[in-house]
Amino acid sequence: MFRTGRSRILAALAGAALAMLSSQAALGAYPEQLIKIIVTFPPGGSADTVIRALEPVVSAELKQGLVIENRAGAGGNIGMAAVAQAKPDGYTLGVAPAGALTVNPHINPSMPFDPKELAPITLLAEIPFVLVSSADVPARTAAETISLAKAKPGGLSIGHGGNSTAMHLTAALFTQKAGITMELVPYRGTAPAAVDVLAGHVPFAVLDIPASRQLILEGKLNAIGVSSARRLASLPAVPTLAESGIAGFESVGWFGLVAPAGTPADIVARLNEAFVKALKDPSVAGKIGTLGAEPAPTSPEQFGRFIQSESAKWGKLISEAGIKAN
Repeated sequence: MFRTGRSRILAALAGAALAMLSSQAALGAYPEQLIKIIVTFPPGGSADTVIRALEPVVSAELKQGLVIENRAGAGGNIGMAAVAQAKPDGYTLGVAPAGALTVNPHINPSMPFDPKELAPITLLAEIPFVLVSSADVPARTAAETISLAKAKPGGLSIGHGGNSTAMHLTAALFTQKAGITMELVPYRGTAPAAVDVLAGHVPFAVLDIPASRQLILEGKLNAIGVSSARRLASLPAVPTLAESGIAGFESVGWFGLVAPAGTPADIVARLNEAFVKALKDPSVAGKIGTLGAEPAPTSPEQFGRFIQSESAKWGKLISEAGIKAN
């Protein structure tokens, strides 16, 4: 009896050890098939271009191909819902935009997914903005802009790239922190906003760097300040809004890589390692820089904390400013 019981225990331990080894071998073999990455915007956009710039370096590192699938719509909700509902095996990932993870949940009562259903892998890139004024507007600095707005309460306006976008929230944050009232005028993207501020139809606008840099360098638009915490290499002479007297101001668009919640930690770590290495590759960083974006590699934990802090910041602003969905 004793020997039989002992044999059973040994057999059970051996079976558990084999199962553990099998599991570790399976994880060690990852990835064994193509990895699908869902991009929540159409081809040609900044998120799509960045992931395609990363693709060859990541594929070489993982020794496996990436299949990029564009699923646009609903501010990123459609694509992110597909990722959240996918099997958590590391073979379906998503490029998550800031809005889908930190803005939409505060303005959309019927979200098709919960951001908690996604596992952060790494932040990919940040996209800073710049507050500009038309050439004929007598405001060249943040202080002059605030003074002009206080002299004409509600009489000035700021164009931006669309309701609920990062540019919209940047404009709203500027007026809130500056203690001024200005009309926020939505456009269908940053290009038409740039056209109207250039023509003087709106005195101010929050624009992305590709749409504004050349106009600023040519003196056709006045650059009042950039929205990032640090000055930009592409516009080194333009101060940040924070250093211009608006303490603590920071607002950037961003997107990062996520997987379905429950994806094994070993796989998340492997993906993080591959994508962070690619983001630090000089040739990749150069391609990302041409978009007016900046590579922003992080650990999964850092990205998770960043998402939480961004959600808290924008949730507070949305509530106080009464910002609604389109």
